[in-house]
Amino acid sequence: MDKKTTSRDGTSLAYGVIGQGPTVILVSGAMSTGGTVAPLARRLADRCTAVVYDRRGRGASGDTAPYDVDREIEDLAALIDAVGGEAALFGVSSGGALVLRAAASGLPVARAAVYEVPYADHLAGGAAREATYKEQLGKALGEDRLGDAVELFLRLTGLGEEMIQRARESPMWAGMEAVAPSLAHDDAVMGDGLLPRDRLAAIGVPVLAVAGGASPGWMREASREIAQTVPQGTYRVLEGQTHMVEPDVLGPVLAEFFAGQGPRARRAPNERP
Repeated sequence: MDKKTTSRDGTSLAYGVIGQGPTVILVSGAMSTGGTVAPLARRLADRCTAVVYDRRGRGASGDTAPYDVDREIEDLAALIDAVGGEAALFGVSSGGALVLRAAASGLPVARAAVYEVPYADHLAGGAAREATYKEQLGKALGEDRLGDAVELFLRLTGLGEEMIQRARESPMWAGMEAVAPSLAHDDAVMGDGLLPRDRLAAIGVPVLAVAGGASPGWMREASREIAQTVPQGTYRVLEGQTHMVEPDVLGPVLAEFFAGQGPRARRAPNERP
């Protein structure tokens, strides 16, 4: 993160650039920084100009209260302006939800790709689970119980109690607590946790929605619905991959989408899940 730019509200944003070719801004998910997606950026660098950044409230970027999702969209606008005035976007998990919001907002986005945005439409009890998490997270952060907030998020991802306790006792826990307040940002980006169909239908650029073949079925179905709802959507499954996707597997797929031949992605709604 050797570069800085400033968002509309004065928030300082730290970012870095690697590679050459079409510009792609990589957007990390919850509990993550730009460093989390740096290995993927390096994998894209031979065909794309990959931009990684610390979202506001984490890493070397600043934060300005009060938070609003629109401020994060303005952050992307500032980054796009800093790297040439137009860019493609890629987002992983809740970072993908931010990418879809930005693409629908009218920013100069050439195309967009997302990996497993965790919309819970196809998860049994998903809407209730999301509502409970939102309430409990807000209470934990409001009472400055950062460790409890981290635990809530880890349970939401499916991590077992034994693993959570091991994490609490590990050296990485302090860093996780430090970034815990930004969990509220990702929660706001996800809205009610369900597919924002009207917003998706308003996206006017090609969108690639990718899922892992070894991920839970509800995540694959969410990705399929994203691709089916946006007007220019493509759905891809990476066999053997989970939510923790390997950069060496995802990278070539993204590079082909962002730097490959052809101005449009073609929809493949019947592709095997």
